[in-house]
Amino acid sequence: MPKLLTGFVRASGYANKVRKVLFAATRGKVPPEEVVRVSAEINRYIFGKLQELNVKKEDVVRVSLDFDIEDEKIKWYPETLQIEVYRREEEEKLALAMEEVEEMERTFEEVVKELESLANKLKEVTDSILNIVERIKQEHTGLRLKVEEHET
Repeated sequence: MPKLLTGFVRASGYANKVRKVLFAATRGKVPPEEVVRVSAEINRYIFGKLQELNVKKEDVVRVSLDFDIEDEKIKWYPETLQIEVYRREEEEKLALAMEEVEEMERTFEEVVKELESLANKLKEVTDSILNIVERIKQEHTGLRLKVEEHET
């Protein structure tokens, strides 16, 4: 079964896109006046659905709809209509949310760098302490050996 797919289009331009896609999908299979008639029907139907969804002209939509061709006539199936709506104000909210996420990522990276720096400093201090402990052990062992030599 063929499918009418508009791709992403501003809501204000969906009708032209539906007609163009339908012409392209049925070229040579149905008379042009049939495409004009059916695209007008489909566009009226879509218009009603867009109003129900409170879609504004500047919003972006993507429409898909199944249809068949029988005896040089286009039969379309309203129950297969799918309309994806991408609202302009949602795009702005998404852009703001993405800015917040990017800022949080930058802050996270800075904190990680600080922690790495502190961990490296702590490792240096730990290494210094271990060196001192080792030196004291050696000196203490050396003193004990000297004391033991003098006792014998």
